[in-house]
Amino acid sequence: MDKKITVVGAGNVGATTAQRLAEKELADVVLVDIIEGLPQGKALDLAEAAPIEKHDAHLAGSNTYEVSEGSDIVIITAGVPRKPGMSRDDLLNTNAGIVKSVTEEAARYSPEAIIIVVSNPLDAMCHVALKTSGFPKNRVMGMAGILDSARFRTFISMELNVSVENTHAFVLGGHGDTMVPLPRYSTVAGIPITELLPPDRIEAIVERTRNGGAEIVGLLKTGSAYYAPASAVAEMAESILKDKKKILPCAAYLQGEYGINDLFIGVPVKLGANGIEEIIEIKLTPEEEAALKKSAAAVQSLVDALK
Repeated sequence: MDKKITVVGAGNVGATTAQRLAEKELADVVLVDIIEGLPQGKALDLAEAAPIEKHDAHLAGSNTYEVSEGSDIVIITAGVPRKPGMSRDDLLNTNAGIVKSVTEEAARYSPEAIIIVVSNPLDAMCHVALKTSGFPKNRVMGMAGILDSARFRTFISMELNVSVENTHAFVLGGHGDTMVPLPRYSTVAGIPITELLPPDRIEAIVERTRNGGAEIVGLLKTGSAYYAPASAVAEMAESILKDKKKILPCAAYLQGEYGINDLFIGVPVKLGANGIEEIIEIKLTPEEEAALKKSAAAVQSLVDALK
């Protein structure tokens, strides 16, 4: 394949992301992890599935970054996962150090790459990657909104007993408890859910979406979600590599948009070959705007704590 994606972190999220990317035949995939044998073993296992899954993506695993040289996209999943009772914010300083060292290596070997951050706390880790890499803001972004929107869509589909393919949802803000699901922009076959569900059911779905990650952590007890996060980041990679220019909710570096400055916040963006090619500004009600500002303040407090 003429494209290459490096996935840093060969845990559940990273390995499942590598699987999704390879099976979609988007690019050759390099798995990098500090644990000896782990990325090599998982890459070999995935490569041996290729004849059955019928794809010709090449997979390699490594404990160093030389093999990642010239990657088109670098996906950072490395970090400590959440344990029950932990918030995403508890991970701040541990994962900041990991993301910094990972970004230094990735940027050295792939100076033209687009970086997609998956490590939590997501929005703050995007700041670490942007500052460390020195890349322009269009080439550093975070995967969160697609995952949060997918959870929202899943719960809408469950509530109304309709196909998930008919559901569309929008979630703005930081990736955490202050995220801002937007019911009036969320539809089933073009019909706003505000026309289909009473306010109390919508509020229940919104609340479940906000706690979507914590719900899975509570059930698994020894880890966090990985199937849906891997699908979400693969959709971003596909839009970039195929220059699809999909409008997707991603963590983007805002400089004045939505009245927010110098902060990574989840907003709808146009994703193409140049990364974030446009930030889409939608009109918000005063209540939605207040919720987004509250979410931005929560992200800002994490970024301040990093300093």
